[in-house]
Amino acid sequence: MIYTVPVKGVFETNCYFYIDEATGHGFLIDPGAQGMALSNLIRRQGWHMEKILLTHGHFDHTGGIASLRGELSIPVMAFENADLYLLDPYKNLSRHCGPDVTVPGAEFFHDGDLLTLQANPDCSLRVLWTPGHTEDSVIFYSEKDGAAFVGDTIFKGSIGNFSYPGGNREQLLRSIRETVFSLPEDTTLLSGHSEPTTVGAEKQRYRW
Repeated sequence: MIYTVPVKGVFETNCYFYIDEATGHGFLIDPGAQGMALSNLIRRQGWHMEKILLTHGHFDHTGGIASLRGELSIPVMAFENADLYLLDPYKNLSRHCGPDVTVPGAEFFHDGDLLTLQANPDCSLRVLWTPGHTEDSVIFYSEKDGAAFVGDTIFKGSIGNFSYPGGNREQLLRSIRETVFSLPEDTTLLSGHSEPTTVGAEKQRYRW
């Protein structure tokens, strides 16, 4: 079960809950703002978040973490080099937009890792490294649900911005061609800042 919750700080970002309906356990993906509101939602629903997962370390995907940690003590996981962004307000863009945002103490996953809910091993997300928007960008793919949480790598009708620190146009295009577009065409792509789309629709749009 996937819930989309738009949260708004400086920017509006799609935050996602990946929930096992049978147990109420799940992962929280990219809590970019409004951490207290997300904590309250988790309590109301009776959910247990096993981990916060980050598609990348930009502040508009991490800004709600401090409040969430304070309320619910949820561990945070990000890609192996994510401290480049999580600990640097310049690279994570928060210094340009308001108070500095940092996320110390993250745990790390690696390209190809399978992140499995402890409460239900049938619920899992595959980590796929997709550098280009940032050096630490990943997508989380659920074969079971036919969905991928793609962060800011690709949007409906557009691709991620590669002009920020660590961005690289050629890397981004390669990540899309070789990783995102290798998924089944009916895979739903759930991004940080657009409506859902599918692999097939974006392939037709770009024909890469």
